[in-house]
Amino acid sequence: MSYLVLARKWRPKSFETLVGQEHVVRALTHALTEGRLHHAYLFTGTRGVGKTTLARILAKALNCERGVSPAPCGVCGPCSEIDAGRFIDYVEMDAASNRSVEDMAALLEKAAYAPNSGRYKVYMIDEVHQLSGHAFNAMLKTLEEPPEHVKFILATTDPQKIPVTVLSRCLQFNLKQMAPGHIVEHLSRVLEAEGVPFEPAALRHLAKAAAGSMRDALSLLDQAIAHGAGRVSEEDVRAMLGTVGEDHLFAILDGLANQDIHAMLAVAQAMEARSLSFDAALQELATLFHRIALLQFAPQAILDEAERARLLPYAERFEAEFLQLCYQIVIHGREELSLAPEEAAGFSMTLLRLFAFQPGGEKRAGGAQAGTGVRGAGMTPAAEPRKVGAGGTASFSPAEPSPPLAAASSPAATNLDKPEDWHALVGRLPSGLARQLAQHCELASLAEGRLKLRLAPVHRHLQSHQEKLRAELGKLLGRTVVLEVELAEPEGETPKSRVEAERRERQERAIAAIESDPLVNELCDLFGATIDESTIKPI
Repeated sequence: MSYLVLARKWRPKSFETLVGQEHVVRALTHALTEGRLHHAYLFTGTRGVGKTTLARILAKALNCERGVSPAPCGVCGPCSEIDAGRFIDYVEMDAASNRSVEDMAALLEKAAYAPNSGRYKVYMIDEVHQLSGHAFNAMLKTLEEPPEHVKFILATTDPQKIPVTVLSRCLQFNLKQMAPGHIVEHLSRVLEAEGVPFEPAALRHLAKAAAGSMRDALSLLDQAIAHGAGRVSEEDVRAMLGTVGEDHLFAILDGLANQDIHAMLAVAQAMEARSLSFDAALQELATLFHRIALLQFAPQAILDEAERARLLPYAERFEAEFLQLCYQIVIHGREELSLAPEEAAGFSMTLLRLFAFQPGGEKRAGGAQAGTGVRGAGMTPAAEPRKVGAGGTASFSPAEPSPPLAAASSPAATNLDKPEDWHALVGRLPSGLARQLAQHCELASLAEGRLKLRLAPVHRHLQSHQEKLRAELGKLLGRTVVLEVELAEPEGETPKSRVEAERRERQERAIAAIESDPLVNELCDLFGATIDESTIKPI
């Protein structure tokens, strides 16, 4: 007996067994129960999400010998014949190969006749957007007022190409992509029923590779069973898909956190030796940076406790601004991968950028550049800024200037007698979420060891880091600090607003210097040119 692939063997045969389309099932179930049957349905969605499956289940619900109901028996003549694909009153037409007006005219002519053995004639037109314009026009009248015994089910992956005159005559349902969790659960049930041993981690890789398509997931599962000789393991699935394991990705993060470029490049070499996908690695790395940043600003968005525990050390180690920069570097590195001399070189260059472009870097022994994008890496607040290289490429400048060392160590920095003392003290805080909170706070009062700060409500998400700030201030002041942060609009300048004001002032001086330069004015007059102020940067 020939082998039946899993995608066909496990195709749902009832609404109850359909996975991941609850909103469509609910609407169709209610319509069948109450007898409110539309004459034309349009199912839209990407490949493998259940459009054809829904059409067959709906056809069985309409033609079951037990009567029209949302629960067809599945064993009567019409039900079994529809499942087998030989029910004469259920017609599936592929619009990609039957797209002409003659094909549509022949179908509509047959629709006029009564059903042969069923209750309704059901016409399912797949990829309906590929019909010609004349074919659409030919079906408009019949689609609007078909015979009582005819039901049309249209399916498409591209509803934008369907004329609005057709859309307005159909009841439209948009089928969603399958969530990875739903795919993993379904694959688990399939493997348990098939008696195939598996590792749950392997199914997560398959679900991710399926990109929301249950049919693709089942096809990949078939391939994984064959690849693993009857067993589905994570190692075999990763080798089959060429995906990068989490151990490689977290090794890169560890190397970045420890400022160990050799460890990061070792990962690239190991991936090249195993012929792993560098494009997939950068995609997964961007996802990791996104999840870490999400954990910093919206911890409640990470529902998986295991994932939260795994990412928390990195959320505490990397500063928020540096994570945003890393995300951009990885995204652009992936876009430029095809332009690199070879993918391994492009991937290594992206890792070098991650290492090199850290805000406020200082020189290391041996000439390597270290950065303060990683918290607790031993950087001094007055780290020497990087110079412009011989090739004319400017280095990444600090997001906010650090205060001079003399100011940072002056007694005024710890007395907090005036607002300037608070600004100097904030400049001495190590980079991190505590410093971000302090930068947006105004010193309201200091009495009997109780420090009261004022934080604008727009930055209320930073208030959760109050305990971290209290601990850091205690270290700098050398005594226990009682900290209170109230939500109110600052009455004066915050350290952040002062830095922004100074930055704007420097920018305005730079623009004024360019606009008053005699040579620039002469060039503008000579060529009728104008100055693009957005390109002017203060030195």
